[in-house]
Amino acid sequence: MNARSKHFLAHSSAHLVLGIYTVIALFPAILVVINSIKTKKFIFRSPLSLPDADSLYFGGYQTVFEMGNFPLYAGNSMTVTVVSIALVLLFGAMAAFALTEYPFKGSRLLALYLALGIMIPIRLGTIAILKMMVASGLVNTLTALILVYVAQGLPLAIFILSEFMTQVSSDLKNAARVDGLSEFKIFFVLVLPLIRPALATVAVFTMIPIWNDLWFPLILAPSEETKTITLGAQVFIGQFLNDWNALLAAMSMAIVPVLLLYIAFSRQLISGLTKGAVK
Repeated sequence: MNARSKHFLAHSSAHLVLGIYTVIALFPAILVVINSIKTKKFIFRSPLSLPDADSLYFGGYQTVFEMGNFPLYAGNSMTVTVVSIALVLLFGAMAAFALTEYPFKGSRLLALYLALGIMIPIRLGTIAILKMMVASGLVNTLTALILVYVAQGLPLAIFILSEFMTQVSSDLKNAARVDGLSEFKIFFVLVLPLIRPALATVAVFTMIPIWNDLWFPLILAPSEETKTITLGAQVFIGQFLNDWNALLAAMSMAIVPVLLLYIAFSRQLISGLTKGAVK
């Protein structure tokens, strides 16, 4: 089997696996959307059935826009997610480039230290983080969330991007230096375009935990002006009674932005997953 056949087989297998995973992953989301336009009685009586003339009900969406400031919550979540991903990719790529391009005594220990963040949950430092944000005057700001999510995403970004950085040809970078390119131009113009699949892979794995997080928005930014969409949806959850129609409607609308971001990164994600599978 030649290299082209191996590459085609690996790429086709990745598409098949990703397709199966997508169908399995989207089934709960589709179920949420279907039940968001049904009456509460039919939600519990027949959750798997499609809405009909008797069960069709859009009151949940009306409640979402009347009781909760949904556009503001969605905007906050989108701002935090997009800015956090951009900073994670930028700083993660810069750190990975430095560790792989300029080895020094102790660089391996430094890389190991940075990788420890993958295994140690950042939530263990919640009290210290809260005290730090209070002292900095950043409580109830989106900046606090962005800083925490950047710190949370950097270890995985550095770990993944470092592996891809080592695959960039040293001869290509040395030739660029001979031509007079600065290190910044080599990084931004030469290296980053070559590791674009890896950047998309990191973006996808970073995006989901940020968008779905409830812990840090509840602790660091619980005010009405800074609520994220996940925290804002909690208004429909009561101590004794839940507004299931409004809750499912809010969840359905929350799926759309993250789904669009996933679609935007999906093509490069496939390339990133298959990169290195064939020599």
